[in-house]
Amino acid sequence: MHLEAPPPFLKSTMNFILETLKVLGLVLWYSLESFVFCFIPTKKKNVAGEVVLITGSGSGIGRLMALEFADLGTVLVLWDINQEGLKETARLVKEKGVTRVHCYVCDCSDKAEVYSVADQVKREVGDVSILVNNAGIVTGKKFMDAPDSLIEKSMEVNTMAHFWTYKAFLPAMIANNHGHLVCIASSAGLIGVNGLADYCASKFGAVGFAESISLELIATGKDGIKTTIVCPYFINTGMFDGCQTKWPRLLPILEPTYVAKKIIRAVLTDQVFLLLPRSMYLIAGLKNILPTKQGVLLGQYLGAFSLMDTFRGHNKKVQ
Repeated sequence: MHLEAPPPFLKSTMNFILETLKVLGLVLWYSLESFVFCFIPTKKKNVAGEVVLITGSGSGIGRLMALEFADLGTVLVLWDINQEGLKETARLVKEKGVTRVHCYVCDCSDKAEVYSVADQVKREVGDVSILVNNAGIVTGKKFMDAPDSLIEKSMEVNTMAHFWTYKAFLPAMIANNHGHLVCIASSAGLIGVNGLADYCASKFGAVGFAESISLELIATGKDGIKTTIVCPYFINTGMFDGCQTKWPRLLPILEPTYVAKKIIRAVLTDQVFLLLPRSMYLIAGLKNILPTKQGVLLGQYLGAFSLMDTFRGHNKKVQ
């Protein structure tokens, strides 16, 4: 007896129903999994022997992350435009007993220099398996007051540098299906801030790029390469000196050591997004669902319109 195939419309409807039920079931399962892990600590992975490259490691969060990774038995590759800063970070790391520390002066805004220094790292150290894009700058000027050269530099350091370091080091990770990409972005990469147009644009770009690469890796089956995107509020490193927060209990200026430890923990537990402080998860969520007028009102309430009014920064704005 010959059975006729179902009409295309019916087949399409059946597929839609089945896929929808599958997705709903998985959403329920993943939600339950997330709830359970709120009470059960996530197991941390072992990164001993991994080659960790940190850009902007001559000061600030970059230096602190290097010190944290030093305690985990990693091989450290330190990049910064400031040679003296690099030497100081290397000295502090060696005091912890780490012997494999490699320092390279590199201007991450220069594509040719990134590629050249990356080739040198691969020859002298080996393949990088944990890449931390941390270098960043801020102009701290209103858009119309910011010179074109500084706007371009913000995009080159805060966004485009990530493209070039990924191009340089991601191929080896893909070949081995092993590695970790860490994007140190900002809460200003999720929510626009008055007086930070170029900085916000660059950090939005960094977040979008890192998230897209993460999805590209999943789509191509490279599940051994993990990604972490970090979006902190202002950090007390000097980069945003003078900025004041309207509600310190809700949105505190973050202490660098606290942020560095949180980032390392996120890497060790393969956390995809890390927002600091915790209130940023709620604020970012509200920003995405509130109508425009309510969103502007929320921004005014949180002080997003006046954060940069007292900005001083410091002469060396590289973090």
